[in-house]
Amino acid sequence: MAVQSFDVVVIGAGPGGYVAAIRASQLGRRVAIVERENLGGICLNWGCIPTKAMLRSAEVFHLMHRAKEFGLKAEGIGYDLGAVVQRSRKVAGQLSGGIGHLMKKHKVTVVMGTATIPAPGRVEVATAKGTETLEAPAIVLATGARARELPGLEADGQRVWAYRHALQPPHMPKELLVIGSGAIGIEFASFYNTLGARTTVVEVMERILPVEDAEIAAFARKQFQKLGMTILEKASVTRLERRAHGVTAHIEQGGKTEARNFDTVISAVGIVGNVEGLGLEALGVRVERTHVVTDEFCRTGVPGLYAIGDVAGAPWLAHKASHEGVMVAELIAGGHPHPIKPGSIAGCTYCHPQVASVGLTEEKARAAGHEVRVGRFPFIGNGKAIALGESEGLIKTVFDARTGELLGAHMVGAEVTELIQGYVIGRTLETTEAELMETVFPHPTLSEMMHESVLDAWGRALHI
Repeated sequence: MAVQSFDVVVIGAGPGGYVAAIRASQLGRRVAIVERENLGGICLNWGCIPTKAMLRSAEVFHLMHRAKEFGLKAEGIGYDLGAVVQRSRKVAGQLSGGIGHLMKKHKVTVVMGTATIPAPGRVEVATAKGTETLEAPAIVLATGARARELPGLEADGQRVWAYRHALQPPHMPKELLVIGSGAIGIEFASFYNTLGARTTVVEVMERILPVEDAEIAAFARKQFQKLGMTILEKASVTRLERRAHGVTAHIEQGGKTEARNFDTVISAVGIVGNVEGLGLEALGVRVERTHVVTDEFCRTGVPGLYAIGDVAGAPWLAHKASHEGVMVAELIAGGHPHPIKPGSIAGCTYCHPQVASVGLTEEKARAAGHEVRVGRFPFIGNGKAIALGESEGLIKTVFDARTGELLGAHMVGAEVTELIQGYVIGRTLETTEAELMETVFPHPTLSEMMHESVLDAWGRALHI
């Protein structure tokens, strides 16, 4: 086949890759994008979007059981797991189709197949019709990541699941073990627990949600336990014995090992970058712990080769990947974009209750040498939260005591994944406590708690 020439070739059509392709096209570049499975990548098809659709079903189901609190009647409450999954897949399918439309709109050439990079500026794609060769002075690697599998804990799709199996479950768990309490693990734990599975979460670190502020993680833990979850911290699953109708898990905690029976296990012990089979080693690309090493502008050190998103390392977040895609496209086009600041990227976990954060935890702020001022405001002090029937939650802000810089913000409670963006903007604009205090927040809203938390850091909270 003839060689096709482009200005930019993007490998991977997830939230990093397809956004990079769109932005490069907007800047007048001829762009091709290579995808081996689904437009939209893992996030849209098997991650962020379908999980949120399922969690929304669980949230509505939870509220239906609380109908009496709101003066309402709901009888014969139940669910159809197949229909819940079907809705989730429909949402993912709709959005995946939308990505195809965006590629056509922006005149991006889509090549479906598996890519390798035999030399700088050259991409070979194994397609259903044979091998296609693409050439471009700039190549953007956006191949993403996949679930990490630990020896003995590998998913089999029947009794031991990875995230894909949990999104299309072959059965409804009754006794569920979730290994790992990061965002993926705790979201699936929350979903299945809400639908009635007796759920146990095992976390090897000293606390669940280990990247979150310790106070917020402790608050979330209490709420999960109130909802019936069993939480085992500083614990590990050393062995799984699989049977036709269940699994015996050997759980080590505090020097003692206990064998417990479950019918389903979800393994959510992290991710590994998709770096294999691309030819990166021969090109001289540095790969450490399955992730491509880059500088702050996502350059790999090989001229014209960039890596963005999950394959380039933490934080493993779709919005980080998208922003990197825009930055790299602008860099390729001769622009001078600002590098990404990881400390101003929010993390959101859509469990019940939700958890969201940006910047430094209190512990990390102190460890970095800051003298800090910490503000807190509970949901129980907010009128809108009480009216919504969502009075369990906490907003915490961390400031530099000397300069007033907003170092971090941490939340747990209803809709905090929407609220956190206010503090993200504050950090991007390098806002101090003075501007936040002088900002007028609308009433009645949950956002008022953000204002009160800032005020509390200086002993000025009005409603507690």
